[in-house]
Amino acid sequence: MSNFPSISDLLGLCKLKVVALILLTAVVGMLLSVPYIPDIALMIYATVGIGMASASAAVFNHVIDEEIDQKMKRTDQRPLPQQKVTRTQALIWGFFLGVVGLGILILKVNFITAVLTFISLIGYAVIYTMYLKRATPQNIVIGGAAGAAPPVLGWTAITNDIHGYALLLFLIVFIWTPPHFWALAIYRYEDYKKVDMPMLPVTHGIAYTRVQILLYTILLIVVTMLPYLTGMAGLIYLISAVVLGLIFLVYAIKIMRETDNPKVSLATFLYSVNYLMLLFIALLADHYLLKPIVF
Repeated sequence: MSNFPSISDLLGLCKLKVVALILLTAVVGMLLSVPYIPDIALMIYATVGIGMASASAAVFNHVIDEEIDQKMKRTDQRPLPQQKVTRTQALIWGFFLGVVGLGILILKVNFITAVLTFISLIGYAVIYTMYLKRATPQNIVIGGAAGAAPPVLGWTAITNDIHGYALLLFLIVFIWTPPHFWALAIYRYEDYKKVDMPMLPVTHGIAYTRVQILLYTILLIVVTMLPYLTGMAGLIYLISAVVLGLIFLVYAIKIMRETDNPKVSLATFLYSVNYLMLLFIALLADHYLLKPIVF
């Protein structure tokens, strides 16, 4: 290994696809927080700060999980298991991203956003990765709070206030996380079993996990109706949420029925990513094209 890792390897520690989804929900939170286009410079500072902090959390996740990643087929090609980056280099990179990201939020955005971002970083990198992930099959449910924070961070970045509608966005992502991740956990069951990670399929069985995915998907459909019912969003969002939710439900039912087809769980996982992106884009379209309509 060379003395200095490549930019590609350093970025490989940042889980850029995950960070991109995080930033989408954060930016939508920014745009939904006011009835006009927010200050562009403020949005850029907030996006960069939240993005760097999220990437920092991902780097620490890689460092903490290095030993596990070496044993899992899904993760053994990551930069640390491949020895393309040393632990020290990764730690320095992670601290750099975190300090700069939080610094931008403190200096250019507002203190409350910086504090909430820091809490989310600690929640994911320390509480979830170091403890919950290894302690309980409900790890992803409890730890999902950190991943659900970005819409709130985006909202507070613009308004300097935590609004009830921001908490609705938090709730949607929070309820979405378990069926999203458990679908992947079923597909990667052998990996998690091999490293004795207490993921739900390993501790309670795949059949039980399938039922939980179905129940959480039904709950998700109910929760995604709340923005319409509270007057936060209108018909564009309502129609989108119903259609997207029903498709998600079809996938959850297929997981229950097609027990001998492991690709169904992978397809469900991949759809769940698109589901969240499209749902938040629908919120955005509704916000700028229609006034909220309430029952």
